[in-house]
Amino acid sequence: MSRAPDPGLTAQDEVVDLLTELIQINTSNPTHPERPAAEWVAAKLDEVGIESQIIEAAPGRASTIARIEGADAGRAPLLIHGHLDVVPAEPAEWSVDPFGGEVRDGYVWGRGTIDMKDMDAMTLALVRQWARTGRKPPRDIVLAFLSDEEAGGVQGAHYLVDNHRDLFADCTEAISEVGGFSVSLDEGTRLYLIQTAEKGINWMRLKANGRPGHGSLVHDDNAVTRLAAAVSRIGAHEFPVVLTDTVRALVESIAKVTGLDLDPDRPEEWLPRLGSMARMIGAAVRNTANPTMLAAGYKANVIPSRAEATIDARFLPGQEDALLSALDELLGDGVEREFIVRDIAVETSFDGALVDAMSDALRAEDPGAHPVPYLMSGGTDAKSFSTLGMRCFGFSPLLLPPDLDFTALFHGIDERVPVDGLKFGVRVLDRLLASC
Repeated sequence: MSRAPDPGLTAQDEVVDLLTELIQINTSNPTHPERPAAEWVAAKLDEVGIESQIIEAAPGRASTIARIEGADAGRAPLLIHGHLDVVPAEPAEWSVDPFGGEVRDGYVWGRGTIDMKDMDAMTLALVRQWARTGRKPPRDIVLAFLSDEEAGGVQGAHYLVDNHRDLFADCTEAISEVGGFSVSLDEGTRLYLIQTAEKGINWMRLKANGRPGHGSLVHDDNAVTRLAAAVSRIGAHEFPVVLTDTVRALVESIAKVTGLDLDPDRPEEWLPRLGSMARMIGAAVRNTANPTMLAAGYKANVIPSRAEATIDARFLPGQEDALLSALDELLGDGVEREFIVRDIAVETSFDGALVDAMSDALRAEDPGAHPVPYLMSGGTDAKSFSTLGMRCFGFSPLLLPPDLDFTALFHGIDERVPVDGLKFGVRVLDRLLASC
């Protein structure tokens, strides 16, 4: 039975509780399907009178979709999407239970606190507050709490776009994860990186074949040796710097904020100014390919006939052909590749009414804010929704402590988000949805 809405409860009051509850629902992909979390979201929406539907791409792989009516039915809706799945966590490596949702030292701790159950909780908290008080957004809002993003979205966003595109067909813009967070340049100056682009994905399996035999013999046709050499070449290769329009716009913005004469073509000059964010932005100036998994053999004294490796390759907008061409040269003879996941790069410009509204909302809550565009080295469900013609942005706003190594927390140990940062994000989203 649904509880009676409490008009006095604010989004800032309950965002932490919502996040801790959601963290406690283990949705590690692929071992723990998202259905329990999808049902939890649907129940939280139902408590305040927001109808939703749960759609499964496969048993347990569930997404929750809702539509909130806005004041102007003639305007195109805004899509807010977030994924419910998380990457696994090894409890022995953490200082807290990764699925405990513990609040400690001013942070909420747990797997998914920044990737991306924080945005799920902020969005839920805000729409629940608006529903309790009878507020309407200026235009319709479509909410999508999605499955399977951490495995490429095949059983999440991709499935919905392919099979239920009518739910999103009239949306022209979308916001989601990994954007709108602060990077401190000094005590009073903060960049807020709004994601306008992201790399494409080529997850690949490499296969090498050879002649099997006894491990004690001289052997010149060894699949393991052949594969290991290819993996070593790929892992050591440095791709050339290629600057996209987004990265050039970022550097120009940094130069304007700092008053420095920065050359976009010399990343070594401006990347260090971004502190710990330099790792993420540094991966956005070139294609990358990293070996991540190896598999071969079944016994110490048997030379196997086959060896396999997995490569996580990412390409800049417009650079997939260059990436694949380089990899084919690095593979060498006798090693083949096949795609495990292949998805597009995404890029849009840093302009328009929604960008202005995001920027204004940030400045209203932080007078030291300087919103800037950036290209993310990873990928999100924006890839799927962009195929419907939407302009997609990463905007899950957070005010972060200057000394927090934010990028290290993505898929990392002791993932956590500051409580004050969450409440800041709710306030910014409140301003954004009220004005856009």
